[in-house]
Amino acid sequence: MIDVALLGIIRRWHLRDQVPLREIARRLGISRNTVRRYLRSEITEPSYAERRASSALDKYSLQLSGWLKAETVKPRKQRRNLKQIHEDLKELGYEGSYDRVAAFARQWKAGQSDRVNSASKRTADRPSGD
Repeated sequence: MIDVALLGIIRRWHLRDQVPLREIARRLGISRNTVRRYLRSEITEPSYAERRASSALDKYSLQLSGWLKAETVKPRKQRRNLKQIHEDLKELGYEGSYDRVAAFARQWKAGQSDRVNSASKRTADRPSGD
């Protein structure tokens, strides 16, 4: 992982102040090879790995997905709303917020519509058997 502040210092000392690699390494307390690697790299912005923190909802995601799928096939008047689903999850032991359940449902719904759209594109692309 490249630290941008350290990269700036190394490049400034080397390019502008003409400080030798050994001196830069000594001043910063890092290896000469590290200094050399920083100078050779063309990266100027740090890149961070995408952070994926576990959620309290992860244990209930299969159950929630099943409920959401079951609700989509019911007539509109017979469907449970997300607040009712959140209450049912709380009865199972879920201690998270309604907002997490709503976000999960939005993401699930978007995934379902993507699958439907991609499936309809595949069938539309097929040549007719005439």
